[in-house]
Amino acid sequence: MPLSSPHIVFPATATEPAVTLPAIGQGTWYMGEDRLPASQEADALRHGLDHGMTLIDTAEMYGEGGAEKVVGQALAGRRDDAFVVSKVYPWNAGRDGTIAACERSLARLGIETLDLYLLHWPGSIPLEETFEAFERLREQGKIRRFGVSNFDAERLGALESLPGAADCATDQVLYHLGSRGVEVDVLPWLKARGLPAMAYCPLAQGDRQRNEVITAPVVEAIAAEHGVSAAQILLAWVIRTGAPTASDDERPTIAIPKASTLAHVEANAEALSIQLTADDLARLDDAFPAPDRPVPLDIV
Repeated sequence: MPLSSPHIVFPATATEPAVTLPAIGQGTWYMGEDRLPASQEADALRHGLDHGMTLIDTAEMYGEGGAEKVVGQALAGRRDDAFVVSKVYPWNAGRDGTIAACERSLARLGIETLDLYLLHWPGSIPLEETFEAFERLREQGKIRRFGVSNFDAERLGALESLPGAADCATDQVLYHLGSRGVEVDVLPWLKARGLPAMAYCPLAQGDRQRNEVITAPVVEAIAAEHGVSAAQILLAWVIRTGAPTASDDERPTIAIPKASTLAHVEANAEALSIQLTADDLARLDDAFPAPDRPVPLDIV
């Protein structure tokens, strides 16, 4: 995929160069649970790699490791084509538990190193322990970057006092047109530090909420005007930018929708080329306004 397409950048760290990735990746929640043949799910992920969606996001929680095994099938012979993200359960995130959980994930994935390893959500284990383990994993060459998921602005602020917190690479949060609370404080926190956000459930989660957003008259109207689907409009909205820089098309957020069919994969990739106009964005804002004050973080 050409560099000029919408993309995000994970900044350089003390040990890793900056990484540029397309602003739409691939999620794997509910994969590896026998809802579909694992071979079909792996084919969809490989198809996504073929279409330039190189970030693949998974977790030990998804299918209790089943999704990681599907990703492992997809990566066979193609490890260098993918930027692989996984996540550790909060109750596994102690000094030694994190190491063991990461090693189990690597074994299921069939790879030696994760490109990014996240704490899946805040838990009772002190973050100092988790970050210490992340640093050990990085020193051992088992992960390249680390970050968090489902952290609100207050918890992000608390990170700043921890050793190693300066290397926190991202916060993965629920974010879609119908859930915009992170725009008040989480996204500004990340932006101020030059970090991308990761948006899970960019097409909304749950049949009721998804239907409310994807069948909204304004979404359907804008989709018809662009000659695309409503889902593609929602993806284009999540990765939008208010003011493109003069030098590139860097975006603040990467969306990680799941796709289990080849056609769905292709539709997700095509959303990268949709250019929403200022009028489009204004109409969507009117229909689904962002809150004007902090609200509790949406989590599913």
